[in-house]
This record gives sequence, C-alpha cells and structure tokens, in this order.
Amino acid sequence: MSDRYKSILMFGSPGTGKGTQGSMLKHIPGFNHVACGDIFRSLDPESELGRKFKEYSSKGELVPDDMTIQMWRDYMKDRIDSGEYDPESQVLILDGIPRNLYQAEHMQDDIDVIGMVHLVCSNLDTMVERMKIRALKQNRTDDADEAVIRNRFEVYRRESEPVLGFYDPSLTIEIQAIGTPAEVLSNVLAKIAPIQAANFNNPLG
Repeated sequence: MSDRYKSILMFGSPGTGKGTQGSMLKHIPGFNHVACGDIFRSLDPESELGRKFKEYSSKGELVPDDMTIQMWRDYMKDRIDSGEYDPESQVLILDGIPRNLYQAEHMQDDIDVIGMVHLVCSNLDTMVERMKIRALKQNRTDDADEAVIRNRFEVYRRESEPVLGFYDPSLTIEIQAIGTPAEVLSNVLAKIAPIQAANFNNPLG
C-alpha cells in the first residue's frame, strides 16, 4: 500500500453536521475519524500552541496552515504508533483538513483522497441555530457568539469551498444535511461503504 493515507474528506459549511457524522462513523469497523478542530481543542490552553489556537478561534479565523499541517502530521503519527489508527485496514475520515487550497496542495504526499462527502444545507439560519445549540451543549464558547458564527461562514466560503474544485469532481458526493443524524448517516454510508470495500480487503482486521 502507498505511504499516503487513503482518505474520505468531510466537507460542508459550519453547522452541517460534519463532526456529528464523523463521530458516528468512527464506531463502524473500517473507518477512522479525525477532526482537526478536536486536535486543536485538546491542546493545553496554557501552552504556546493552545494560546495561538485561542487567539484565532475566538475571532472565527483559521489557524495558520503550516502549523495546522505539522500538528496534524504529528497527531497521525501518534495515532499509528499507539494503534488507534491502522492505515492498512481503515479509511481515514478527515474533518476540517485540508481546509484550503494551500493545505490541499501541501498534503498531496500525505493523503490519497478516494472520496469527498459534501454535506449541503441551503438554510443559513438553520445552521446558525444548530451551532448555537451545540455551543450550549458542549460548552464551546467559540461557537456562542453569532457574529463569530457568521464570520465562520464567510471564512468557509472564501477559504474552504474552493478545495472542492482541487480534486477530481467525480470524487464528490453531495448529501443533504437536513434530517436526523441517523437519516443523514444512512445516506452517507450508502455512498462511502462501497468506496471503503473497494480499497480494503478486510475492514474487520
């Protein structure tokens, strides 16, 4: 197998449920979910990286690319060394990375993108309300301010959406984000389970 991680990218504007879908997929044999935001939020807030993350996230801005990529590489190495991720039997579900064209270009030696799930929702207000509810439930203060939330949508449109055009358009799978998490998951699995099966011989290990 190539040294690159076979990956399916989770795409969608804030509030479309990428994290919810990824957190459910990680419990299904053959899939391994990594959310870039969770990596940052797990940082010690008193550390240098933790303070830098807080500085950017509190304004709804993206963490600098080179720092993001290096932290992700270190995190993936730790997951492999600890046995939490097996690139020989699991497709990597990536949420939040690569999140702009610079990252996509500089991660070509790291990931082999075999699919992209694009969660779509045309109602901006619905997504804003989702994020407010999530902020209350998960004590995520970076999501509590509506001005910050709406800035995230602009950052996504400007920085992240162009990544969809970086890869072969045949890899993109559009899924409606409106529905219960189980309904959306069912639709996602119907599309990505065949991709997983085509790339790995024995997902149960």
